[in-house]
Amino acid sequence: MKTRRCLGGFLLAAVVSLASCTRARVQSATQPVVIPVRVAPVVVKDMPVTVHVIGTVQPYATVQVKPQVTGVLQQVHFRQGEFVRRGQLLFTIDPAPFETALAQAEATLARDRAQLHNAQVQAERYRKLWQEGIGTQQQYDDAQAQADSLAGLVRADEAAVAAARLQLSYCKIYSPMDGVTGDLLVNPGNVVVANNIPVLVTINQITPVYVDFSVPQDLLEQVRHALALRSRVLAYTGGDSARPETGFLSFVDNTVDTTTGSIHLKGTFPNPDHRLWPGRFVTVTLELAEEKNALVVPLPAVQTGQQGSYVWVIDEQGHAAMRSITVRRQVGEEAVVAGQLRPGERVVVDGQIRLTPGARVQIVGGA
Repeated sequence: MKTRRCLGGFLLAAVVSLASCTRARVQSATQPVVIPVRVAPVVVKDMPVTVHVIGTVQPYATVQVKPQVTGVLQQVHFRQGEFVRRGQLLFTIDPAPFETALAQAEATLARDRAQLHNAQVQAERYRKLWQEGIGTQQQYDDAQAQADSLAGLVRADEAAVAAARLQLSYCKIYSPMDGVTGDLLVNPGNVVVANNIPVLVTINQITPVYVDFSVPQDLLEQVRHALALRSRVLAYTGGDSARPETGFLSFVDNTVDTTTGSIHLKGTFPNPDHRLWPGRFVTVTLELAEEKNALVVPLPAVQTGQQGSYVWVIDEQGHAAMRSITVRRQVGEEAVVAGQLRPGERVVVDGQIRLTPGARVQIVGGA
């Protein structure tokens, strides 16, 4: 009898539990699902009219360092690949032969100056004798001609000394500008030949630096206007869209490339951190003009479907609705759009994947 009572109690508890679960499922099915989303407002503001292309970083200036005298390379005063300053000593060529040549030229100058002094004294003596009627004019003329000849020889000697001193100065090679050195092509102990190939080292100036890029020829008039205004140019490196380098449009080529139908342009960038390195590919944004009162939404709000681009809009009652739009252009992390949107409406920037038309949402972040 006691066993039957226990069994009956167990069955009753199971029935009650099953009924409770059934009621919970019915209530869960009838209650709408609330989807958490983040939103941002639709705004109206002035936006730049831009063009996006791929560009290449080019050095602002390039210098190939070559020796101006022939001799043995004695010493290198820098490490290849390091930054050097204008006037910094780079190379020393063995100066001994040039010091000897300078000493010889100075000795010749000293000898000829002594002879000139003696000839001038003789010419002055004959001048006085001629004026006193003791000497002849021919003697005076010969002495004066000898003095003038030696004066010319002294001037030639002085030029020879200056040339020898200049050749000696070429034994020390200094950097002509601030820049970064490339591969060192000649090592100490080698004989270098004046103005010969290969060069000793190549120096690239990268502060400032150029970015070369091209735009379609249809934008020529806008580009020329942008050049006059020194319009801003942005360069994005390695997918870093949050921290672009900023420069200005500094060059428009004087011809259109007939093979591509494009115009070659250059932007100048200060490049203080050396993020723009010669030869590197970058994404370039050129600001051509400014559009007033553009309709703008955050770029993450824009979705793409079979019918084109759209956004999810949250109404005052907290329900989601789909709105078709046209993306006119992208500016950074924002999109300039046209379509069924009004300023101040809230668009979903995160959580769109679970939304359906009329779905109820809970705003958990954003504006």
